[in-house]
Amino acid sequence: MDPVSEWIADWKIPIGRWGRDFFDFLTTNFAWLFDTLAEVLADILDGMVDLLLAIPPIGLVLAIAALAYGLQRSWKLALAVALGLAFIINQGLWEETVETLVLVVAAAAVSMAIGVPVGIWAAHNARVYQFLRPVLDLMQTLPTFVYLIPVLILFGLGAAPGLIVTVIFASPAPIRLTYLGITSVPQPMLEAGQAFGATKRQLLWKVELPAALPSIMAGLTQCIMLSLSMVVIAALIGADGLGKPVVRALNSVNIPLGLEAGLAIVVLAIILDRIARIERRSDK
Repeated sequence: MDPVSEWIADWKIPIGRWGRDFFDFLTTNFAWLFDTLAEVLADILDGMVDLLLAIPPIGLVLAIAALAYGLQRSWKLALAVALGLAFIINQGLWEETVETLVLVVAAAAVSMAIGVPVGIWAAHNARVYQFLRPVLDLMQTLPTFVYLIPVLILFGLGAAPGLIVTVIFASPAPIRLTYLGITSVPQPMLEAGQAFGATKRQLLWKVELPAALPSIMAGLTQCIMLSLSMVVIAALIGADGLGKPVVRALNSVNIPLGLEAGLAIVVLAIILDRIARIERRSDK
């Protein structure tokens, strides 16, 4: 190493030590808060899993297929959903699939509850978006394993930290797409609403949100896909679901188990993506 590089390295900025001190401060003074939040989230997730597992698998499959038909009005989709879930039951991964389904749906719901209002706020306030843009860039480019370190320190192992890390990872998508949808509303449409005397709230609910709905729903599907991509990562910090058999297969080089769990994740991803889409099909 040349002298200049050595001099620069000697004056290393202690970012790692500052981070450690910050998390030491949090765990020392607010451990009760993080423990309580983790327990509440774990109880909610476990209760939802227990409720769904109390339903006979075939009954739940039919209910999800009926939901798919009700949302998309496509008997082909409903049949595909039923066959896909039947395949998962056939592979002996039903309990893990239900655990993953609960985690993904909960993470997507929380991410959308955060992302849509923040995206609307950013669309109506340029300064907010200027502040959020580098934060969102950081959240979307930071390696996923880096998220695990602070979450693991603050919340420990289990389903709750798995949910939290998934929400952090998935939230930027609905924020960006909601912002894009609101800012893409044609100006003549807004001017027409204003000409008819619409208030800002009426413009938002009756003009902007309906026009931005396809973009917002694209944010939902992105949220679901990002949440599913975190299933295996979340399993490393104790989250139950299809990620656990994948991790076991990786540790033991168990190719059959890895293929079965991987295909189950793919099937679940396709089902959730098709159900959440807003489409009009002429061949229904």
